[in-house]
Amino acid sequence: MKELFINSYCHIKNNRIFVDGKLLYSDKVADSLSLFAKSGYRYIKPSYNKFFKMDEISKLGFLAAEVLLSGVNLTVYNEEDIAVILSNSHSTLVTDLNHQLTIDDYNNFFPSPSLFVYTLPNIMIGEISIRHKLRGENAFFIVENFKADIITNHINSLYLAHKANAFVGGWVNQSENDYEAFLYWVSNEGNILHNAFEINKLYNLIY
Repeated sequence: MKELFINSYCHIKNNRIFVDGKLLYSDKVADSLSLFAKSGYRYIKPSYNKFFKMDEISKLGFLAAEVLLSGVNLTVYNEEDIAVILSNSHSTLVTDLNHQLTIDDYNNFFPSPSLFVYTLPNIMIGEISIRHKLRGENAFFIVENFKADIITNHINSLYLAHKANAFVGGWVNQSENDYEAFLYWVSNEGNILHNAFEINKLYNLIY
């Protein structure tokens, strides 16, 4: 069986988008993920109106996937052969808090189903999968810090079990004060071996 490689990676943090270690876009004005997501969307121009209905962390994951997969020819794969394996530490905490505000006051009770649906972190995977027509396996892990070995081991197990042969892996996290997305594309072609050591090197690059 062929080895797996990392073909490309995208890192979004500090109001900047990096692709394969190179700066793609920077917003020096936005002071929140909400504002940065809007400006990033306008720069990338994906023409996808459903974007504006998503919660903030889904927008973050969507933008990272949009940039990452823009250079990938997905048509050479069966839709069922591409898996999405993501992780973070805060699940959907910010969205959860926003939803809680809609039900705290009995006299001002206005829960929104469109907000409630985003209180599950795998909805982000659903948004990415719908956009790019990915119908393979998926998983979302909640861990205290980015742990490359968890994602790597799960991807490798799916590959060895012939459940998928191409993957989107990584980390998409949002807290009340910060956000970060780090996604990478894995297949049997590329230059960087797919293992936890190499992934940690990419994740910890200093920009």
